[in-house]
Amino acid sequence: MVETDLTNPFKPGAGHMPPYLAGRESEKHEFAKLIAQSTILENLVLTGLRGVGKTVLLDVFKPIAQTSGWYWVGTDLTEAATLSEKNIATRLLTDLSVLTSSIVIGKKQSLSIGFLSQQNTETHYLNFQTLIGIYEQTPGLPGDKLKYVLELIWDILKEGSNFKGIVFAYDEAQNLADQTDKDEFPLSLLLDTFQSIQKKNIPFMLALTGLPTLFPKLVESRTFAERMFRVMFLDRLDEESVKEAIKKPLESYQDLHLSDSSIDQIVSLSGGYPYFVQFICREVYDVFIQKIDSGLDPKVPISEIVQKLDIDFFSGRWARATDRQRELLAVIAELVTVEDDEFSVQDVVGKSKEALEKPFSSSHVNQMLSTLADSGLVYKNRHGKYSFAVPLLGGFIRRQQILGAAE
Repeated sequence: MVETDLTNPFKPGAGHMPPYLAGRESEKHEFAKLIAQSTILENLVLTGLRGVGKTVLLDVFKPIAQTSGWYWVGTDLTEAATLSEKNIATRLLTDLSVLTSSIVIGKKQSLSIGFLSQQNTETHYLNFQTLIGIYEQTPGLPGDKLKYVLELIWDILKEGSNFKGIVFAYDEAQNLADQTDKDEFPLSLLLDTFQSIQKKNIPFMLALTGLPTLFPKLVESRTFAERMFRVMFLDRLDEESVKEAIKKPLESYQDLHLSDSSIDQIVSLSGGYPYFVQFICREVYDVFIQKIDSGLDPKVPISEIVQKLDIDFFSGRWARATDRQRELLAVIAELVTVEDDEFSVQDVVGKSKEALEKPFSSSHVNQMLSTLADSGLVYKNRHGKYSFAVPLLGGFIRRQQILGAAE
């Protein structure tokens, strides 16, 4: 008999560390090479579809960096933080101040900082108020101000310290964008700043995580970004890694055993995406515990899990699409029957002529794909091809078409 109070080990929440991280050894090895640089020539872009474990892997990289002598600062990049050059500078200084706030500035350095020399207190800390004060009093454009503050911080930190540098790690970095219509260029400022200070051999490294739209945005903003970053594209896990992710967390649960056929069903249903592995395994675990306690033969409830996944993961995204957008997505789902397949505007136009009474024109497809990309349903790679930005979305759309036809 299985005890019913056993805690379910699987964690399908966004960014939650799984009970066992499978199949990411090569990425950890690549990151170890990045932080071994004596001069920062390459920064990190960690990219992939939602559900592949980007946030989790970034969290794994943090202790690797720290044990190698690096400081680590950063957070999620919200849209508000990227609206303006001042906002992105404030974001960087806010995160940096968490690291520096306990550091006392020497008297000589205090005298060189105008607004500090005018204060009556003898002790000055490198907290946020100090950092933003230095930023505000420095002449020039926002980029000039930010570079000055970062260079000053390095001059202070390197004294009597043997640390290697600072990693500035930002998740959801696809939110970064220059606002040409508002004459605000926060993305360009970020790239220019780090390129400049790294050329001065200051070991401050960028680690940006985001959807596949991220790297093309970086290169579009500054062509040198292509040489400034090492791109890690997180793909689906291979079959053996998925099996490890399923079996390892259950090794301590002696009374609970998944048959090879059950594991194979989970592997197939998950498509190799870590989020879906956690989601499906969590459901399977709960069902197996209940059925074994009841003396029933436990089996993977495929149809029930698919229905729950459709409601919990896909339906919210689907609901935000207009009727005409859904028609376009349905055409794409018929066109892209293999996960990760790419498609072009011409492919969609041709398929729509076969499938619809009112097919789409090229200009209409271009316009709608741009809108769908902004909403995170598709993305365009640097070769002009598109893919679904949500894993297993095609299968969900095809199921909706079948349901609609049956009504």
